[in-house]
Amino acid sequence: MTTFFQFAYPKACLTSLIILLGVIALRYIWYNPTIFLYPLTSFLKKKNLQASFLPTKFFFVIRTTSLILMAILIGKPQFVDLKSKITVEGIDIVLALDVSGSMNCFDDQNDRRSRLEVAKAEALNFIEKRQNDAIGLVIFGRYAIARCPLTLDKNILNDIISKLEIGQPSQDMAQATMLSQGLVTSVRRLQASKSKSKIIVLLTDGEPSPGDLDPKDALQIAKEIGVKIYTIGIGGDEGGFNTDPIFGAYRVRAPLNKELLKKIAKETNGQFFEAKKPKDLKTIYETIDKLEKRSYETEIYNKYHDYFMPILWWIITLTCIELFMATWIWFII
Repeated sequence: MTTFFQFAYPKACLTSLIILLGVIALRYIWYNPTIFLYPLTSFLKKKNLQASFLPTKFFFVIRTTSLILMAILIGKPQFVDLKSKITVEGIDIVLALDVSGSMNCFDDQNDRRSRLEVAKAEALNFIEKRQNDAIGLVIFGRYAIARCPLTLDKNILNDIISKLEIGQPSQDMAQATMLSQGLVTSVRRLQASKSKSKIIVLLTDGEPSPGDLDPKDALQIAKEIGVKIYTIGIGGDEGGFNTDPIFGAYRVRAPLNKELLKKIAKETNGQFFEAKKPKDLKTIYETIDKLEKRSYETEIYNKYHDYFMPILWWIITLTCIELFMATWIWFII
């Protein structure tokens, strides 16, 4: 549980403490103790008997502590539970991510992270901003696999995305781009969704490989379910780069079917984006995040735990101790 401590009325608490400290200071400066004269004073002096200051100090500590607790109580101390949020309606999102072999290329000589590494990093940033949305993950290469169902548990999703590698779960996964299968699998993840808004963010750097489903069929299924699809084509028209241990970076031609991606986005009321450089992908995810913002009707967002009663019980206990000690213990001594 993530919490932090606060006062509901910090100014009232601060004012009370300042007044209390001022009164204590004035007492030390101007206080003159009362002197009592008794007929047996000379006798006590002969016996070397002196009054003990221990009761006075003890009662002073008790009273001061009680007054400080009262001042704190005026401020209404609270612990705020940041994770106890009330239920709100969000958007169901599936991230469909290409993990074919060409995603191992990079597009910027000054930023040699692979396309997959860049896509993972920006997907994680996107997920972090969508705390109230259920998000799932589908990967596609030689096959299409649902790696994570729709979930609000962002820790699990982040862990799965962080561990994604090309060639997993099997080596032949990197040998093709079954884009339409990936799209159908993503739509099926949203088929049972009751959310008013269902979207897919499809990211690829290629085009459907031979043996894939007809894109028209995949698109028709998405339209029937009512899914909006944002498509992201990663990599420029000139292809990307690979690295050779001897000859260094060399260019790789990787066809990107932009027309198909545009068609998918347009017919599902989504939008097509092209990421030629790693920095473009960051901007694209930020744009999608803004396009899919929703307002929430609630004003109560966190739980507040008041500590009025525990502190009040401490004050009552200290007061009872003082009365008991003054009435019985010190009186007897």
